Amino acid sequence: MSVDWDTLYAERLQGMTTSVIRDILKVAQAPDIISMAGGWPEAALFPVEQFREVAEYVLSEQPEASLQYGLTDGYRPLREKIAAMYRQRGVPISVDNVAITSGSQQALDLAARVFIDKGDPVLVEEPSFIGALQSFTGFQCRYLTVPLDEEGVNLEGFCRACAQKPKFAYLLPTFQNPTGVTMSLARRQQIVDLAAEAGVCILEDDPYGQLRFEGDHLPSLLALNAQQYPENGALGSYIRGDVIHLGTFSKTLAPGLRLAWAISTPEIIGKLVMAKQGADLHTNALAQTMACEFMRRGWLPAQIARIRETYRVRAAAMQEAIAEFFPAGVQTTHPQGGLFLWVTLPEGMNAVELLPEAAAHKVAFVPGAPFFANGGGENCLRLAYATMEPEVIREGIRRLGEVIKAHMG
Repeated sequence: MSVDWDTLYAERLQGMTTSVIRDILKVAQAPDIISMAGGWPEAALFPVEQFREVAEYVLSEQPEASLQYGLTDGYRPLREKIAAMYRQRGVPISVDNVAITSGSQQALDLAARVFIDKGDPVLVEEPSFIGALQSFTGFQCRYLTVPLDEEGVNLEGFCRACAQKPKFAYLLPTFQNPTGVTMSLARRQQIVDLAAEAGVCILEDDPYGQLRFEGDHLPSLLALNAQQYPENGALGSYIRGDVIHLGTFSKTLAPGLRLAWAISTPEIIGKLVMAKQGADLHTNALAQTMACEFMRRGWLPAQIARIRETYRVRAAAMQEAIAEFFPAGVQTTHPQGGLFLWVTLPEGMNAVELLPEAAAHKVAFVPGAPFFANGGGENCLRLAYATMEPEVIREGIRRLGEVIKAHMG
């Protein structure tokens, strides 16, 4: 008798789905498709020669640290570099506040493992990052969704959701995925204060914070929260905070390294590390030593500057093309950094229904509905500009404009 696999799957599998973006990208990889779907960094900006140099160095000078089993919480010199980087931004942390993870996606999964029981409420923005929703849904949570406005997550909705005592509030305050919206400084302070008053932890995801190409830098929720506790500065350690902060090298160095980090109190970091031990023991040691050496040589600021300038030009090209080719009645966000902008079509339109015609016009995008945890967003879509030259962006927007006009007709 053969195995009846359907009787063996865990209950949590029923709520899991594959990534819509990944499914679309399978089609969008055709060479004649102009893909504005994937939120990928520009591969031409990967520091390949510098990676080659540091790889040769660490394999020669640090072979054991690069190739042997390592600590679950990460390569200590790299954690020290990250802690120093945040201290320069006014966040009083030490190495004990930092854990290295295998990409931010693992950090999201670890947070879900540590905090979510079946049926627990989790506060998320509406819309929110698909990868986070996939992780949290796998642990069978229920969602408290709060809409966004031009200043970030809506205050009234945030207060109502906090009153229901979510396990945490998952927020992307800077160049939010998928909308590109950035939470204002005033709104950041209000959100940090409201969360602290309600006793709600904030899980701050900040993969794009260093990719600002317009406007002034804003402090992270982590930094604002740390300022509430004067003893943090005296001790040089974030010891009483209400924020778990996630950062990554995927958007500044290369996503293939699978290097990210979580910052919080030593107690919470310890819980995440305990969960990580059962997942992968430790993050890629060679990648960690390479990233550490890259930072030690002082190369990271110039690398980030190259990325910012490239994305600034491409974001401007997309916004100019939209102004020229999209019909009246279509609204878009205007990001000051990051990789995306958000398109809202007139009510009654469905972005999914545009996909076949868009494919016929050799252009791809991501429909908005999968970014909504509790449904909605059918008339929205996300466009990414990071991986295309301005002239390609212009042609892609022209084609997409024709598709939208035909459906509005």
